[in-house]
Amino acid sequence: MTDSTRSDKVRHKTRPRSLFALVQDVPTLVTDLVKGELAMLKYEVIGTLKAFGIGAGFLVGALVFVFAMLGVLLTGIVLLLAIWLPGWASALIVAGVLLLVAALLAFLGYKAIKKGLPAVPEKTIASLKADLKAVKGVGSIPGARLDER
Repeated sequence: MTDSTRSDKVRHKTRPRSLFALVQDVPTLVTDLVKGELAMLKYEVIGTLKAFGIGAGFLVGALVFVFAMLGVLLTGIVLLLAIWLPGWASALIVAGVLLLVAALLAFLGYKAIKKGLPAVPEKTIASLKADLKAVKGVGSIPGARLDER
């Protein structure tokens, strides 16, 4: 079997389609494209909301420790007034440790929220721009190399 015979068999298997048949496929292709873009948008938004949720959790944890520190600090002030010796100093040391823990949690929460910013689905927007260029016939097809044909 020669190469020309093989290419003839390939030609017979894949007949050229008419323009009418290709135009009929456009609504299906556009629907699939829109569904794909919506799925990518959903994936990006869920990731952003997850980062915000984790950051908010750390900030709530920081607030819990700040309120605990305030309780210990008030206890320290009471002990300071009641006893002039080490009782109040130990309460202030505990309050300082709680403050450090709250600062650490606040920092982690800030970093987690900052990681989710900007809250714009950049990949989806870039993909939509590329799709719009492709529909207009401007630019190149990603992954396709027309000069290799």
